[in-house]
Amino acid sequence: MGIRSDRKNAKKPSSAGERRLTVKEEDQLLAFLLKALINEQSKTSIKSFLKNGQVSVNNEVTTQFDRPLSPNDLVTIYYGIRRVVFSHPLLKIIWEDDELMVVQKKQGLLSVANPKVKDRTAYQLLSDYVKQIDPQNKIFILHRLEKDVSGLMIFAKQKAIQVDLHAHWNQLVTNRTFIAVVEGRPRKEQGLLTSFGTDEVQSTTYITSADSGSETILRYRRLRSNETYSLLELMMESGHKNYIREQMRELGTPIAGDFKYGAQTDPIGRVALHANKLFFIHPVTNEEMRFEMPIPSSFVTLVKK
Repeated sequence: MGIRSDRKNAKKPSSAGERRLTVKEEDQLLAFLLKALINEQSKTSIKSFLKNGQVSVNNEVTTQFDRPLSPNDLVTIYYGIRRVVFSHPLLKIIWEDDELMVVQKKQGLLSVANPKVKDRTAYQLLSDYVKQIDPQNKIFILHRLEKDVSGLMIFAKQKAIQVDLHAHWNQLVTNRTFIAVVEGRPRKEQGLLTSFGTDEVQSTTYITSADSGSETILRYRRLRSNETYSLLELMMESGHKNYIREQMRELGTPIAGDFKYGAQTDPIGRVALHANKLFFIHPVTNEEMRFEMPIPSSFVTLVKK
């Protein structure tokens, strides 16, 4: 799937009504369950767990009997209560535990409500999902991706976790990287840009440190170019909010499709910006969680020679 994760929080004790198993070698899900549970459950019962959505792999519910397993994958069987399966064409849950949820948002979906749209948002969809499991459940916003931007997002499932991550964002989020297709080519192959939390970028000079918590610092690196477009890797080095679209305009290379910030073309019918890496320190287990999505194929096509 192009997604990596260090799921070491599997060391946490199992909740009542569930069984957690760690995969030791490559296998398929049903075969693994039959070997692990054959002395406890009938073959029919084991198959029903899968059919009824009572099995997850790395905290993602699956009903796929031949789902491939790799060493260190975490398989959980939920006894008694059927797990709610989340499904939406513009939003996919990549991973979740009791504290956090990582999702893949496609372009065309708002992260949170705005004055015109209240319900059709990632926040509302996920809130409805967790309330199906328990009406008292809630989710809490940690950051946003704009409607026409795709990629990885993280939500908190507890207020205390949201507060902790907000307070220590730069320390706990170890890698937040975007991929963009921009018009033209930057004068320099790589560099650092800084914004001071306004709608306009204050400086695009090279800098060496960031002592102010209000600064948003972005490192860019050119991956490929042709006569029209460049593919850039954009890593946020500090700052909670991102001002990538403004920073790319100030650099003289607006993001393709981003008419608000100076683009002249719209080759793929969207803002060509994608959040492809999200690494963070889990605030409870203190383990680094790593999630990565591939570069969209439409982005790569734009910069082919």
